[in-house]
Amino acid sequence: MEKIAIAIDGPASSGKSTVAKEIAQRLNITYIDTGAMYRAVTYLLMKEQIAFDQLEKIEEFIKHIDFDFKYINQELHLFINGEDLTKEIRSVEVTQNVSEVSAISVVRDLLVEKQQAIASDQSVIMDGRDIGTVVLPNAQYKFFLTASSKVRAERRYKQNLENNMTSQSLEEIEADIIRRDQYDSTRANSPLQKADDAILIDSSDLSTNDVIEFIIQNIDDNL
Repeated sequence: MEKIAIAIDGPASSGKSTVAKEIAQRLNITYIDTGAMYRAVTYLLMKEQIAFDQLEKIEEFIKHIDFDFKYINQELHLFINGEDLTKEIRSVEVTQNVSEVSAISVVRDLLVEKQQAIASDQSVIMDGRDIGTVVLPNAQYKFFLTASSKVRAERRYKQNLENNMTSQSLEEIEADIIRRDQYDSTRANSPLQKADDAILIDSSDLSTNDVIEFIIQNIDDNL
């Protein structure tokens, strides 16, 4: 198969990562969880007590972060400088702050460089909020995955239960999702938006497998 790039964008908890991981395995290409990268930076800044307005300190700090994705028992794990932070970056505190950190220009610029470097010499699938518009604007395949805030909240709530993270109610999760949608879509730097040439998929009434099959069919038809 020729080298390809697949971009999947969409709001929080729209199922992007789940879909992208499965497609990566089916097509035997590299999956880059860009959202996890922003979550990792958010987690580390809070851990190191680096304020979000300390831009020079943030820039220098990120330059020394080594991101490494590894599959362990068929689950994708994110290692930062050799440490597995897969669980830590999914905390409520990280979720509530990641949009703010993602909007910091120096953070986005440095992570976009890292993401583009990964995609430069291999077939990749990436999911995020600005993959089709900023990170991989020339990707051959672009999709924008969304769902109602209620459906997305239910998915996140179920995921939290499975991970024994029960500090938020369903209503609180939906309120957070609505807040993040507003913030992500109105931020000045790389706002959440559908690329003009991306295919819109509303998954509110679709199963994960329905979405996966739809995307793969669109790719297969053009290979």
